[in-house]
Amino acid sequence: MFCPKCKSILMPRMMGGKRVMGCSCGYKAEGNVTITEEVRNTAKAVEVVDKEKSDDALPLTDNTCKKCGNKKAYFWELQTRSADEPATRFYKCQKCKHVWREYK
Repeated sequence: MFCPKCKSILMPRMMGGKRVMGCSCGYKAEGNVTITEEVRNTAKAVEVVDKEKSDDALPLTDNTCKKCGNKKAYFWELQTRSADEPATRFYKCQKCKHVWREYK
């Protein structure tokens, strides 16, 4: 509800020992006032990604695997420390699936 005088939103206030809907300009709503709240939740679709099959979505770069010597690896970045620190880059070998990280 809005104030007809100043168009501000009416807030619950104590006036004369009673709780009424009132405005800062002094206006108070007459009669019984019912406050209702409507909450709308929208459903969102969530895509489930299979960890073993999701490598195709990751970019591929030239980086040598320390375990098998393969020269190609997938990579991704995560903010593992505070926001003022650089992100941590993770690599996953294309051949043996060994995962390692690189801090810069």
